[in-house]
Amino acid sequence: MSSGPLILDIKGNALDDGPGIRSVVFFKGCLLKCDWCHNPESISKDGEISFEAKECLGFDSCNSQSSTLCQESCPEQAIIINNSELIDRDKCTLCYQCVEACPSTAITQVGEMMSVDEICQRVLKYKSFYDSSGGGVTLSGGEPTLHMEFVSELLKKLKANGVHTLLQTCGLFPYDKFINLLYPWIDTIYFDLKLYDEDQHRQYCGASNDAILSNFSKLHQLYLEGGVEILARTPLVPGITDSESNLKAIAQFLKAQNVSRTELMTYNPIWQDKRDKLGYGLDVGSNESLSQWMSQSQVERCEHIFKEAGLQIV
Repeated sequence: MSSGPLILDIKGNALDDGPGIRSVVFFKGCLLKCDWCHNPESISKDGEISFEAKECLGFDSCNSQSSTLCQESCPEQAIIINNSELIDRDKCTLCYQCVEACPSTAITQVGEMMSVDEICQRVLKYKSFYDSSGGGVTLSGGEPTLHMEFVSELLKKLKANGVHTLLQTCGLFPYDKFINLLYPWIDTIYFDLKLYDEDQHRQYCGASNDAILSNFSKLHQLYLEGGVEILARTPLVPGITDSESNLKAIAQFLKAQNVSRTELMTYNPIWQDKRDKLGYGLDVGSNESLSQWMSQSQVERCEHIFKEAGLQIV
């Protein structure tokens, strides 16, 4: 039984990550570092600790004489009581003894090592639901393609058991390796196109989008020739990706690839709380709209740009 990358979570009974009832396997690690990442806990491929202050019982309810249980358990003395962040992350060695000692869910481990067989055992018990609903298993993250060999083995086992497979990807991967290791065992690809301008992509996502645009073009051409279904998706991020110039550029790019339909993912600000729990802090600058949900009129404005280009919104 082989081990592999860290798994953030396996979410069952998912209805928003592909057709039918699905299980979603969230991988840890991504080559992009998007400022607005909705799963900031998935960016690093390494383990982390999350602390949620409102769940902490505090010194009065959780103590062993002169220290709290988490404080007493930490061999590095990295737990600081009366500190809103609780954990001195420079001292923390991720031994997770504080997680085991915590009597509430205030301190949690982020990322668990799982083998392909362990993942399959978790998701295959719901196969009857996949079959009856037209569902299956979705691989998400983070970025699953960061772990090609492991994901290839997982996909092969899922397909051997007759499970529909869907990959959610940021599109930044070596194309030839992807075609050889993953493509033959994928039924559907959800492919993110965030920013068309390369300089903006570098600024907000931390990497060039040259390979991303190239990979999409190649994969969509394969789809037109009878290959794997691929759906382009654009996250709507206020003041960043939702500009008229960016959306028009993406729409024009899609039309040039003979794409007929696309998806726009509406923004939500819940990622900011996640960053706080991980000790990342938050700097949204003067873009106060990042702290708010998008209005329906904002979403409709974005949809109109794609519809004007002749694209169907799914």
